[in-house]
Parts: sequence; C-alpha cells; structure tokens
Amino acid sequence: MRSISLPKSLLAATLGGVTVLAGFGAQNATADQTSTVSTAGTVSTVSTVAMSDDDAEARFLEMADLISQSCAPDVSSGIDDMAPASVADTTAAEPTPDTTLPVLVDPVPLTATEECTAQRHQLRISRAFSGTDTATYAELRDKLTSLRYPAARIHRMPDFSGEPVARLDLRVGAEHLALEVTDINNGVMVEAFGAPEGVSVTEVRLEPQVAEPTS
Repeated sequence: MRSISLPKSLLAATLGGVTVLAGFGAQNATADQTSTVSTAGTVSTVSTVAMSDDDAEARFLEMADLISQSCAPDVSSGIDDMAPASVADTTAAEPTPDTTLPVLVDPVPLTATEECTAQRHQLRISRAFSGTDTATYAELRDKLTSLRYPAARIHRMPDFSGEPVARLDLRVGAEHLALEVTDINNGVMVEAFGAPEGVSVTEVRLEPQVAEPTS
C-alpha cells in the first residue's frame, strides 16, 4: 500500500500521460450538473438521474481503460505482473462473538499494473485538490465526482481528526484497486490498497497513514 500527498510544484511536473489524464472530469462536470438540474416532473427526474449514473460509469470506465493501457506490462520484459499473496493478506478476520460490528478484512496485494494505475489516480487526485480545503464530506465527494469518479463508487468513511474521508472503489473486472482519500491542510492524502473480490471497500482494514494531532 502506498499513499501520496505532493506539493503543487511537484505535481505539475508529472510525466507521460499523467498530466493529460489529470484533466479528465472538469470538462464534463458542468454538463452533468445541467442535465440533472434541468429536468421537470417526478418521472423525468428519475429517468434522468438513472441515465446520469450510467453516463458517469461509462466515462469512468473510459478513463480507467486509458490509464490501464498506459500501465500495461511489457510482455517482452518477462516480468511477472502478479504480486505474491500471503495467507494473512487474503484471509478475512475472524468475527467477534456476539457483536453487530462489520467483519473487517485485510487488504490484498496489488499487481504491478495496479500499482502503476494507482499512482496515476493518486497524482491526478492530489493535483486537483492541491491548494484547496474540503472541510466537509459533501465537498470532498463533489470534487471527486467532477474528476469522473461516479458517486456510486465513492463511499463515506468516519472522519479522521475532524477531517472528511472517502474511499473510491476503482475495481474493474477482476482488479482490486481502491483508494482512500483524506482531507488535509490545503490538499488531500491518497492511499492505495487492494480490496478483495466481493467485499465492500469500506470493510477493508487499513492502518492510519496520517498522524494524530499532538496538541
């Protein structure tokens, strides 16, 4: 698992297609909002919202495919793309007797391609949030949706030291990639992790990456 929180000057120097991919989302954010607000009547509103969700997912899949292609392994290199998995990484925690709390599971390893993809998403998110303070979860979520991450893939987590936290489910097909986005001063910290198949990203146990305030 890796997290990233970079200053604006360094983020502007991203290489290859990362800078280009960072622009995804802003160009269509206004159109998304307009299509939802301009509807009239209960029936029309329901159908338009459903269509908007489908469109948002389609745009995300298009972006995810472009990023994945840019991270595709070089077959001629002979490097195995599969990360080793241990029993501890893939085994769910035993449930505590007589408790209603959700059963948390450990993250699974990311492949080399997923690690590369994670870095691309981390950079574009960190760059978009650089110099901003998202004081509420709603602001954090709205900013992420403007970056082409569908609302259905954004999940609220408990605040960390009063700051909003969200998790992004970026899994496509058999992939495991997910991100945790935590608001910090004038930016966000973005941590990548692997979510097991069939498990909500909210049920994956992660170690805190941001230090608790000492005063």
